[in-house]
Order: sequence, then C-alpha cells, then structure tokens
Amino acid sequence: MIKGSDFLPVPAEGEPPQVTRFAPSPSGYLHLGHAYSALFGYEAARYSGGRFLLRIEDIDRQRCRREFEHGIYEDLGWLGIQWDSKVRRQSEHLDVYQATLDELRRLGVVYPCFCSRRQIRIEVEQAGRAPHGPSGEALYPGICRDLDPGEGHWRIRNGEPYALRLDVAKSLARTGPLLWEDLRAGTISADPLSLGDVVLARKDVPTSYHLAVTVDDHLQGVTLVTRWEDLFHATHMHRLLQALLGLRTPRYYHHNLIADSSGQRLAKRNRAITLRHLRDCRHTPDDVWRMIGLTAEAGVEAC
Repeated sequence: MIKGSDFLPVPAEGEPPQVTRFAPSPSGYLHLGHAYSALFGYEAARYSGGRFLLRIEDIDRQRCRREFEHGIYEDLGWLGIQWDSKVRRQSEHLDVYQATLDELRRLGVVYPCFCSRRQIRIEVEQAGRAPHGPSGEALYPGICRDLDPGEGHWRIRNGEPYALRLDVAKSLARTGPLLWEDLRAGTISADPLSLGDVVLARKDVPTSYHLAVTVDDHLQGVTLVTRWEDLFHATHMHRLLQALLGLRTPRYYHHNLIADSSGQRLAKRNRAITLRHLRDCRHTPDDVWRMIGLTAEAGVEAC
C-alpha cells in the first residue's frame, strides 16, 4: 500500500501553512507509537508556520476515562508538544453529530440495522464466500438494508437495540466517483464499497469514529490529516461522507507504524510500554525521540 520511509510533508510554494491535529482516545496511557504520531503532526504544522490541534476522541463511554485524558495532557507536556486553541472533546459535541445524522437521514442514505454481532457472523458463515474488507474482515452482508421502513420504525419504537448504517451504494449514486490525496501514495480513487455499509451511530451513542472524525476535521479547519497507515482504508469512507455533507476535503499523510523488537505494532491492547512508565523510569524526552528513531532491532526495555 505505502512503501518507504516517512518524510516531513511541507506546503508547496504559495500554499498556506498547514493545520494538523492529534486525536487520541483516552482508553489507556500513551505509548511510543502515540509519541511518534503526535510529534509527526506537530512538526508538520510547526515547520510550515501552521497550527497543531489536540482532540480527545472520548465517545466510547465504557473504555474512556478522565484519568487517561489527564495522562494525555501530562505526556504531551512532558514531551514539549504544545497545541493551539482549546482542546475539542467529542463527548461535548454529541448534538453536532446528531444534527449530521439527521442530514444524512434526509438524504435517504441511512438505515436502521437490528442485527447482533452473532446474527451477522452466522449470516456470513452461511453465505460461504462473503465479501471481505481490506484488512480481511467480513463485511456486513446487508441483512437490514431493504427492511420495510414501517417495520424499522415499529421496532425502534418498541425499544429494540439498533445501529444506523450508511447505504454506501446509494450514497455513491448521489456523489459519483471521488478522489482524495495522500502525500505518500498520491491521488487515490475512493472505494468506500470496500468497507461495506459501516455503522455511523447506535441507539445509545449518536456517532461513530467515521462520522465524528469527518465532522471534527471539517469544523476544526484541519488541512492535513496525519495518522497511522492502518487508517489508510478508512479514508475511503471519510471521503464519501465529506461529499455527502458538503464538507472540506483535507490532504492526508498516513505515516509508518511503530513496532517493537518482534515486529508487533505498538498498541494499548498489547500492553506496549507507556510514556508514563518511561517517565517514571527517569527517561527524558530526548530518550523518547531517540527510541522512536531507532531501528526495528533496537526495541525498548522496561526498567
């Protein structure tokens, strides 16, 4: 998909300074991978004389905790990374996402889905050769896509749990072909069908990652989205939402992932060594930048 080393993206002559952002989820403490991503966006903005923004993506009420959010502020401050303007917390803007959903409903491109994960898994298994997404995951097979609207309204009124999915094929019929620009991979033809009819919201939460990040990047005036390369394919869906809602399309740069000495991507679920732990072990910010720049064979040892 994307090959080669990262390079610092800078505006061409005559282009305005870049507005970038770092948007962690407070579901755990930051690790070296987060430090790399934050530094990358920070340097891209600072080098161009632009602005670096911080957003807290805290819509997952079960996993996100305030202590982790405070840890984000502490870690970034320790690293010397400063952000411009007020921090945007997604949980404080649920009304904005709800209004966006209402607009998509008016366009007729959203439908309720009452399928449990188990039902979807059984349907996929019975289908045998169900389509799969770019990461090998089975795509939603469209069980509720053609559900009678009257039945859908009745089931919602009766309190059934549901999700709201985007009808991607119907959406593309409205927008036509779409492009987006990645500064490493070039001009990309958007292929949101490769991700299937994604969930945009659920009964108890009026947004999802795809919807919230697209709206937020527009409202915050982000001109260059820098993020991990494993989110490259998500941009296909974000480009479609931008076109449906008449939002600005930023440029993108999907940078390399940071791996440990075994080649495994650093992640919270894999208990990657946190910046908080490194700080407690009396490492310095300079140590962190050195660790980020080391070869894959070097790794990081716990104290």
